[in-house]
Amino acid sequence: MAFDVVVVGAGPSGLATAIRLKQLAAAQDRDVGVCVIEKGSEVGAHILSGAVLEPRALFELFPDAVERGAPLNTPVREDRFLLLTRGSAFRLPTPPQARNHGNYIISLGNLCRWLAAEAEGLGVEIYPGFAAAEVLYDDAGRVKGVATGDMGIGRDGQPGPNHEPGVELHATQTVFAEGCRGSLGKTLIERFDLARDSEPQTYGIGIKELWEVDPANHHPGRVVHSFGWPLAADTYGGSFLYHLEDNQVAVGFVIGLDYSNPHLSPFEEFQRFKTHPSIRPTFVGGQRIAYGARAVNEGGFQSIPRLAFPGGVFVGCEAGFLNVPKIKGTHTAMKSGMLAAEAIFAALGGDDPGAALEAYPDAMRRSWVWRELKSVRNLRPAFRRGLWVGLAYAAIDTFVLRGRAPWTFRHGADHLSLKRASDAPRIDYPRPDGEVTFDRLSSVFVSNTNHEEDQPAHLRLKDDSVPVEVNLALYDAPEQRYCPAGVYEIVTGEDAGPSLQINAQNCVHCKTCDIKDPRQNIDWVVPEGGGGPNYPNM
Repeated sequence: MAFDVVVVGAGPSGLATAIRLKQLAAAQDRDVGVCVIEKGSEVGAHILSGAVLEPRALFELFPDAVERGAPLNTPVREDRFLLLTRGSAFRLPTPPQARNHGNYIISLGNLCRWLAAEAEGLGVEIYPGFAAAEVLYDDAGRVKGVATGDMGIGRDGQPGPNHEPGVELHATQTVFAEGCRGSLGKTLIERFDLARDSEPQTYGIGIKELWEVDPANHHPGRVVHSFGWPLAADTYGGSFLYHLEDNQVAVGFVIGLDYSNPHLSPFEEFQRFKTHPSIRPTFVGGQRIAYGARAVNEGGFQSIPRLAFPGGVFVGCEAGFLNVPKIKGTHTAMKSGMLAAEAIFAALGGDDPGAALEAYPDAMRRSWVWRELKSVRNLRPAFRRGLWVGLAYAAIDTFVLRGRAPWTFRHGADHLSLKRASDAPRIDYPRPDGEVTFDRLSSVFVSNTNHEEDQPAHLRLKDDSVPVEVNLALYDAPEQRYCPAGVYEIVTGEDAGPSLQINAQNCVHCKTCDIKDPRQNIDWVVPEGGGGPNYPNM
């Protein structure tokens, strides 16, 4: 199948790219073929975010978005910023970056569903349930599109009775909008050496639940962020509580994956957070209705790779445009897609439309996205020296230097940060009570995660010996704890030593294992299209 442009991923950046292309084509009465493929079973099925939306880019794309029915149902009415200790909560002044006047509490999945409908109305072809498994190249080494994975391949790697071969989608330009830690993006960064002039990308893991709470505990438009307990001062992270419409509250916890203690479990820290005396009352008498987890980019400005290469571009979280102090990336992701679309559209009418589009990164450098990310570039890496040093530097950078420091802090790769288990204190986590706190497997159940079991595992080990000889021996098998879905388990047979069991059917596609494994031995690749979580309102 041939198109002018193929977009990989129906998130906000990919859909914004497709929409802007069609808007430009309509304005000039040109025909531009645009296709979007999405690995989730439907648009929005794999979308997970807090989310508080800064609508700047959305209103640039659709100035009449509200009149068109965009799901902006809950404007922010109140910000709260808390420092938690074990038994107390101290309300602090809200930092400028965390103020949300004019923003909306939304379901990002529902926003993407709305964007997809608008895109289809403009003539974009959208194919959910098709996972891009391979980048295709022409004889000159340019990207010429992607191939979707075969369906109906058995665990033994052989075609089964329901086998359907994958489809090649050819394009003049291919837009990679896979989101954070895209599996194809990794291969492109290596092939074209796209990260040679940037710092290593760094990440956090975000874990979220959606609750229906007692109306007495519901405050539509309230935004609460916290830091401190239950995390130690050397671990970066914090929480959010967002009060949406219909008595729903989104609660989540984000932990930087540069943490050093291999005994730490992000999932258990999140469950423990909900037991705080200032947090637990929100959920008493309520019902948890959804759960999910996703890695988030934290590298910021200095970790942005080269954005254009022969035949393709990166947009959105594929490139790492999250503003960490704001805890927002949808507005920057959408704007990147819009600017990429403008560069692609101009190139399609030129002499060499498949060349690397340097007009796109040039436009990004002139945009408000670049200025915004550059001004906060030092805030996240400052916390690598601990909570209190980070807070002190953030105050100086924000109020004295105003984001114009003449220096830029460096990052380190997350997988290099773990101490040996023998050098780190153990952490005792309480058992779940089944009312406010829960275990992993019951959580995976409400994520609606499903994979066809008779398929090759999409979590691949480069060396089968590493999980026991390195990870278990040195780090007490941290994959059992950093995975929020119970995918990794050390088992011991009656007549055999310990081995790693991979329960791939539990995977919620967070990509944490691909990031945090100490030897980078785990490679996350796409499973069959349509597999994974099915988030209803996340």
